[in-house]
Amino acid sequence: MYDLSVGTAWFHSFLLRFMPEWGAVTLECLLVGVGLMLLYAVLALFYILFERKVCAYFQCRLGPNRVGPWGLLQSVADMFKILIKELISLNHIDKFLFALAPYLVIIASMLAFAVLPWGNGLQIIDFNVGIFFLLAVSSIGVLGILLAGWSSNNKFTLIGALRSGAQMISYELSMGLCVITMVVIAGSMNVGDIVRAQDHLWFIFSGHIPAIIAFVIFMIAGTAETNRGPFDLPEAESELTAGYHTEYSGIHFGFFYLAEYLNLFIVSGVAALLFFGGWMPLHIPGFDAFNMIMDYIPSVIWFIGKAVALSFIIIWFKWTFPRLRIDQLLTLEWKYLLPINLFNLVLMVLVVTYSLYL
Repeated sequence: MYDLSVGTAWFHSFLLRFMPEWGAVTLECLLVGVGLMLLYAVLALFYILFERKVCAYFQCRLGPNRVGPWGLLQSVADMFKILIKELISLNHIDKFLFALAPYLVIIASMLAFAVLPWGNGLQIIDFNVGIFFLLAVSSIGVLGILLAGWSSNNKFTLIGALRSGAQMISYELSMGLCVITMVVIAGSMNVGDIVRAQDHLWFIFSGHIPAIIAFVIFMIAGTAETNRGPFDLPEAESELTAGYHTEYSGIHFGFFYLAEYLNLFIVSGVAALLFFGGWMPLHIPGFDAFNMIMDYIPSVIWFIGKAVALSFIIIWFKWTFPRLRIDQLLTLEWKYLLPINLFNLVLMVLVVTYSLYL
């Protein structure tokens, strides 16, 4: 499989011919930032259309089919519409925190993007505590939601923000324990090492029952972390209008809307990284010819394909199950998922200690 770090190394050496080291690094950082923002926008537009199409098929409808061929430009039209919407100025709010909140949510998802392994040698930052950094920056988003609900000076937004805080903080425990469970089998918190450890077989297959349990719990907790149905209590339309972003308009509302879909991709990307090898192709021990064919598929396609497939499962959750009550949601985490997770972590430690994994 082609190592994309060869291309990035060549580009760096090419820049060094014309500028000093600090100039080359600065230019590379700017290019990476621009690339991330473009990728952010493209993924958000894709996911908006993707969910609307999936929802339509589940409900025996066609979905967007007017703007562009097969409705493919509907998301683009919606993007231009929200960009030209007026930012409504409100009285009796904390203007600074009100304006800061959507940017915190966006920054959290952008930082998480930096750690994801997009392909073989295509990762913005790779250091020895990459998974820990990913968990840390993903927790920033809840601060933006809490600030949005409190600064809006609206009882509905405050209730939505408090629900979101209780929900996200609770389910972060399950997500963290699932991640730790897979770190145990990988033996490293380095994202690159976790991917390379799945060279021969993905962890979902080589990790036995503990890996399967961790995957199921991770998908449930990840759905709750992104505030998506059936865990969409913070923005329950029938109860709270739009929850914590009721008072937002224009591009500020768009930031919350985009962050929800990008967090969906991030959760799916982390699940692909931990359980399905990230950008690593499907390798079956003993089938060398099959493995060689799989290696011809570019690593970027492997990673994005896995993430989109897992996103489809989370979208499937939303359009299948009814919304839970807040007591049911917290009972599920504290009485069921958390104890199972703790037991599963001990079970994985025993599996690794006695070398029972493949």
